[in-house]
Amino acid sequence: MYPVRSLARARGASPQDLGEATSNGMYQDLIKQRRGDFDGAFEHARSELASIRTGRANSAMVEDIQVEYLGSRLKIKELATIMTPEPRMITIQPWDKSAIPLIEKAIRDHGSGFSPASDSNGVRVNIPPLMEERRKEMIKLLGQKVEEARIKSRHIREDILKKVQIEVKAKTAREDDLRKAKDELQKIMDEFNRKLDELTKKKEQELMN
Repeated sequence: MYPVRSLARARGASPQDLGEATSNGMYQDLIKQRRGDFDGAFEHARSELASIRTGRANSAMVEDIQVEYLGSRLKIKELATIMTPEPRMITIQPWDKSAIPLIEKAIRDHGSGFSPASDSNGVRVNIPPLMEERRKEMIKLLGQKVEEARIKSRHIREDILKKVQIEVKAKTAREDDLRKAKDELQKIMDEFNRKLDELTKKKEQELMN
C-alpha cells in the first residue's frame, strides 16, 4: 500500500488536497487513542475517594488492601467476599480460610487505623465514628485526591495538544485541526470535572454526616 502522500502525488492531487488528506481525522484519532486514559484517571479517582474513611462502613475501605498470599500480593477483593451487614461493620469471608490471619494482619498493618478481629469464618472490621479532627484530615485528603485527578487529566490533554502542534509544524495537520482539538478536549475536560465534582460533593456529605 502506498503512503497517503505518494498515493496523492500519483493521482495528481494538489498541495491543498495533499494537506487535507494527511490531516483528515488526525486529531480525532489522537483523542480516541487517549480517551481511555481520561476514563482511567476518573476511575482511579473514584477508587481513591471511595477508600477515604467515613463513619459509615463501605467495602471500598478495605477491598484494595494488598495481602501476602501464597507468594503473591493480592487485593482483599481478589481473595474474599466483602459485605457491610451493618452501617458500621465490614465482614470479610475469604474463600480459603487459611487466608483469614493474613487478611487480618494486612488490615492491621495498612495504617488506616482499623482494628480487625477474626474468627473461623472470616474477619470483622468495626468502623468507629470520626472525631472532628480526623474528619478535617479526611476532608483535606479528599481535596488532595481530587486535585491529583484534575492534574492528571490536564497532563493528558496537554500531551495530546503537543502532538497535534508537532503535526501542524510538520505541515501534516492544519491550524484548524489544533483549534478543533482544543474545543473537543475542552468538552472532555468539562465532563471529567463535572463527574469529579459530583463524586466530591457526595463524599463531602458522607464525611460531614
